[in-house]
Amino acid sequence: MPRDEIEVPKELREFMLEEAEETTLGQKNGAKRQFRYGNLHIREYDNKFLVHTDKIDPRKDPLGHLVCDAPEILIGLACSILGGSEIAKKFLNNNKSKKSTIAATLLSSIVAGYVGYVVTKKIKNYLE
Repeated sequence: MPRDEIEVPKELREFMLEEAEETTLGQKNGAKRQFRYGNLHIREYDNKFLVHTDKIDPRKDPLGHLVCDAPEILIGLACSILGGSEIAKKFLNNNKSKKSTIAATLLSSIVAGYVGYVVTKKIKNYLE
């Protein structure tokens, strides 16, 4: 749980802002549902709510939200693209078959993207 996230037990008080909108934007992290109210991001679990404030509302500025609040997603995508393209170049330069080039490109893209995402997420959590 990020340091800036507040846990609200449901037995303490079942709450939900009337104006909060259920959304698919954001990482659910195992939540049943999630809501947004301005920059407020609310995740609902069986026995609690986890609430935090994002710097930028993704409904108004999706790219700004990724840059400021979820850079690990952008870094993961960049690593995926760069990793896959480098492997594809190497396979194509070595005149490998099309099937092996596609397989290696997909696998390296997935691995590079995942590693980039995880490392960036750990650094982000460490700095918070």
